[in-house]
Amino acid sequence: MWKYFKLALTEDNGEDSHRISPSPVVHVRGLCEAVVEADLIDALEKFGPICYVMMMPFKRQALVEFSAVESADRCVSCGAKEPVYIAGQQAYFNYSTSKRITRPTNADNPNSGNKVLLLSIQNPLYPITTDVLYTVCNPIGSVLRIVIFKRNGIQAMPTRLNVIKNDNESWDYTKPYLVRRDRGKGRQRQAILGEHPSSYSENGYGPPCPLLPLPGNSRYKLTSVDVPDMVSYPLPQSSSSYSGHAPSSVAMVSGLHPSKMNCTRIFNLFCLYGNIEKVKFMKSVPGTALVEMGDEYAVDRAITHLNSIKVFGKRLNVCVSKQHAVIPSQVFELEDGSSSYKDFAMTRNNRFSSAGQASKNIIQPPSAVLHYYNVPPCISQDHLLRLCTEHDVPGFVKFKMFDAKPSSKTISGLLEFDNKTEAVEVLTVLNHYQIRIPNGSNPYTLKLCFSTSSHL
Repeated sequence: MWKYFKLALTEDNGEDSHRISPSPVVHVRGLCEAVVEADLIDALEKFGPICYVMMMPFKRQALVEFSAVESADRCVSCGAKEPVYIAGQQAYFNYSTSKRITRPTNADNPNSGNKVLLLSIQNPLYPITTDVLYTVCNPIGSVLRIVIFKRNGIQAMPTRLNVIKNDNESWDYTKPYLVRRDRGKGRQRQAILGEHPSSYSENGYGPPCPLLPLPGNSRYKLTSVDVPDMVSYPLPQSSSSYSGHAPSSVAMVSGLHPSKMNCTRIFNLFCLYGNIEKVKFMKSVPGTALVEMGDEYAVDRAITHLNSIKVFGKRLNVCVSKQHAVIPSQVFELEDGSSSYKDFAMTRNNRFSSAGQASKNIIQPPSAVLHYYNVPPCISQDHLLRLCTEHDVPGFVKFKMFDAKPSSKTISGLLEFDNKTEAVEVLTVLNHYQIRIPNGSNPYTLKLCFSTSSHL
């Protein structure tokens, strides 16, 4: 049965891609959850210039429009002869029935009257905020609204920007003191950032003022009539690594094993303590990487729980970086062949993206017991042991499966290892592993985290 299970992980491309007439648009299948437009462009631009990409994330598919049909033909032909990998997973290609990807909001019509300007900023030297963009653009014409999207690739903009709050990523200059006056949203921020409810006003609402000051050259001025007193946001108890550094949402991690650690494995470990935006290895400092997290509180949690732990025989040093953003410059190939930079901003594997997700995460230090979940019911203890063997990580010594409802589509349980270091290595390698079962339409994403139990 195990041999059949393994074959199902790899065999997927049985159809003849050439039954459809050649088109400059290629249909891509078999993508993993974490793929973004930049991964597609990085993997496929070797076949020719790409002029548009449209993601279909819930189907794990995408459409890629090349500038010439010859480029699309090279892509489809190559994919039929040899494996083509996108973000580390083999993808499959065939021609699309469309000759062109439809652009939303009449983006190509010069007479459409769209007043929204799309700025694509590459290799910024410092963090790009609404304040920066306002300073650059306002001298040319009055800026009404700004919205910043933290993702790579091509963006489609509507004819009018919808701004629901004023902060460093969005701002409505026609409503300078716009804030969310919603009780649920205030609690959502508490859950995601780990803030204590007492840091908000007594009615439970968010602060009645912008999270950042208005741009320095703004014509709007605050008065005591316009805005009540500012609300202070206390930092959580910080580790000693914070000493001498200003708060930053970027952690610097050194002591990484040169051949066994990569961007994805750093994500697998650090995502237990906060959302991960970007990971970049530093070419000038081997074995060191920058990890941009959702906020400085996530960095503090990562430092508290991951500093000084051993991974693959090397002790990690995790501290606050002097950088305030990870810039995708000097990208190179790591020893395992993967990229030294990866953007995780849009992955569904981030675990703190909503109040519901955040409330389910118990911040726990590394331990010898792992909690596993989101596993298909047909996967047994032997399957999981073989998975460890195949990926050259230690096997567990005790196994426990939780009782599940008859209607449940997944199972969960606990895995105990000989020591904490072995559990850390298994989580680093197998967290978010894609399990495909025979006749299954979509793979299951294995989820791992450290258990509150010290032993089984």
